[in-house]
Amino acid sequence: MNKFFTGIVCAITLTLTSCQFSENIYINADGSGKMEFSMDASEMMEMVSQMGDGEAAKGMDKVMDSTIVFKDFIRENRDSIANLSPEEQQKIMALEDFKMHIQMNPETKKMVFDLTTDFKDANKLQDMFKAMNSFSNLQGQGGASQNSPSSPFSGMGQDGSTAVSYSFDGTVFKRFSKVIDKELHAQSIDSIGQSAAMFGASKYKINYHFPRAVKSFSKEGAMYSEDRKTVTFEVGFMDMLKDPEVLDFEVVLEDK
Repeated sequence: MNKFFTGIVCAITLTLTSCQFSENIYINADGSGKMEFSMDASEMMEMVSQMGDGEAAKGMDKVMDSTIVFKDFIRENRDSIANLSPEEQQKIMALEDFKMHIQMNPETKKMVFDLTTDFKDANKLQDMFKAMNSFSNLQGQGGASQNSPSSPFSGMGQDGSTAVSYSFDGTVFKRFSKVIDKELHAQSIDSIGQSAAMFGASKYKINYHFPRAVKSFSKEGAMYSEDRKTVTFEVGFMDMLKDPEVLDFEVVLEDK
């Protein structure tokens, strides 16, 4: 398998415990758009730079600005992928419609990862957690097990304990979560264990961009752009993991 890809997976897995996470959705007037999941691990880059030339710094000492188009990656590595277990193949194929953009600069202490996908209908938005679950589980042979503390997303998305869905009728946009397996969800939170302290300062930010001004947002504490077409809402990352419904909300746009 592509060594560069494997190295990127390991780097992202290492930095997951020191990320600021953003869920960004851009909706056009016709209901199409782009969904982006962003991880800012610049704080981790700062920590690694202070550690010097240790094991954790390997692979993070070079400037990088690269894009992985998973559809192309799958096509170019189809023979190698065919030799993987069915489970590993499924993880990779789940990323087929996504692109990963990586920016890393040890001098400016910048490390940002963006996972994006386009959609034709906002009602059919993919659960980004499914993609993150698949990606973060690609950690070499065997991947990350269910409820693994090495990835906070291992209990979410496909085959996990929670699911996130979206709906949009042109005026009302809804984001809603559901814990589909309460026992598994509890196990997921318990498995994070001591890593919870590392996530304590991490935030999960919603940035939604609409074709018309936002009339109302069902949660208190939201911020708006000057034209009110963009709404931003932020919660603690651990709060979101413990209670996914904290990010359930409804956005009502101004009349056409």
